[in-house]
Amino acid sequence: MELSDYLRILRRRWRLVVATLLVVLVGAALVTWRTTPQYQSTTQLFISTNASSSAEAYQGNLFSSQRLSSYADLAGGTELATRVVAATSSDLTPAELAAKVTAQASPETVLLNISVTDPDPVVAQQLTQTYGEELMALVAELETPPGRNQPVLKATVTDAATLPGAPISPNPVRNLGLAFVLGLLLGVGLAVVRELLDTSAKSADDVTTSLQAPILGTFVFDPEVGKRPLLTEMSSHEPRAEAFRVMRTNLSFVDVDAESKAIVITSSLPGEGKSTTAVNAALALQQAGERTLLIDGDLRRPQAAAMLGLDPTIGLTTALVGKVTASDVILTHASGLHVLASGAVPPNPSELLQSQAMAGVLRELRAAYDVIIIDAPPLLPVTDAALIASQVDGAVVVVRHGRTTREQLAAARERLEAVGAVVMGSVFNMVPRKGRGNYGSGYGYGYGYGYGYAPEDKQPGAHR
Repeated sequence: MELSDYLRILRRRWRLVVATLLVVLVGAALVTWRTTPQYQSTTQLFISTNASSSAEAYQGNLFSSQRLSSYADLAGGTELATRVVAATSSDLTPAELAAKVTAQASPETVLLNISVTDPDPVVAQQLTQTYGEELMALVAELETPPGRNQPVLKATVTDAATLPGAPISPNPVRNLGLAFVLGLLLGVGLAVVRELLDTSAKSADDVTTSLQAPILGTFVFDPEVGKRPLLTEMSSHEPRAEAFRVMRTNLSFVDVDAESKAIVITSSLPGEGKSTTAVNAALALQQAGERTLLIDGDLRRPQAAAMLGLDPTIGLTTALVGKVTASDVILTHASGLHVLASGAVPPNPSELLQSQAMAGVLRELRAAYDVIIIDAPPLLPVTDAALIASQVDGAVVVVRHGRTTREQLAAARERLEAVGAVVMGSVFNMVPRKGRGNYGSGYGYGYGYGYGYAPEDKQPGAHR
């Protein structure tokens, strides 16, 4: 990935990065606030030999340096801790006290630094001072040869134990600084991982590459669509109305030599806005003076006629079973748009849509209209849309920003191509004005797309 890719991810996922950073900072602040302050006192000892000449002093210094690391280990052991506990009458066990002690030999010197930490600064000083005294006594015992009164080495306190004025831990500035760096790195890492795992269509390139077809219209997410879904209910100056006029213009350039066009409008999954798009595309074409017919070809969960306030009980299925001709059951909307409702919901929609009767109805209607818009079911749950698209000029696939995945779009294209249908283009729907749009996942139509009338997405402003 290049720098531009990371910047694009940060622009798109900045909320995740900020949220992660805040969580880490709050966690670090809570840990810092709840941590008991620890004070540290330090004393320094000088390890030397009893030398009478300069030559002996030099040899003694070498000897002291060699022994220094051993005394540093002794200072952190339980033997010396036991002596200190006894001398101070501390409530700590030798093991607990030893865990509080740090002994460090200064490189290339004979100096030994001993530090003790404790929640009470006075206790820390007392324990440290006692450690120095007890270590001097222990060195004297260990370094006195048998039969002699003077030790070869001795330890001398050069710096008395200090009374700490401020705790060494917790360190709020250091903790919050580290938390900021770690939170930022974690947030960026999560954003990159989520971006790599997220295959939803979020750009025009995602859509055109997956469907291998152009985008004919782009519609910004509008929470008011649920209240005013129809083009006739919008002001002519609204951006959404203008977007449908742009889509109408783009449709006019598709198959320009055809005297009559029949176009299926479908989607990969439900809840992506196919019915709203189909109805408004038909209204836009009608407003331009085209002889337009809207067919509600969704024989499982019809919605188009109901959106226009028309009776859906008599329509396409009535004509397909031969009771009437299609022209006899065409309804007229107040806008002048002609509508062929779905009719009664049949038990075998796929068989009806690929029947000779359906082919005959389409031939009859194409002779009477300039443009026929067919609202069809989603492509992935059922085969209806592909069956209809194979009998007309092609299909327009509605894609929901941030919800439809690239894999679903590719599968939808393959399903259309498998029956010889043409993907004429796509509609990019519910694109956020800025930032990210709404998300969903899964094949929500699933088994509910049948006669149980499983509810579609009812999020605020969701398109049908």
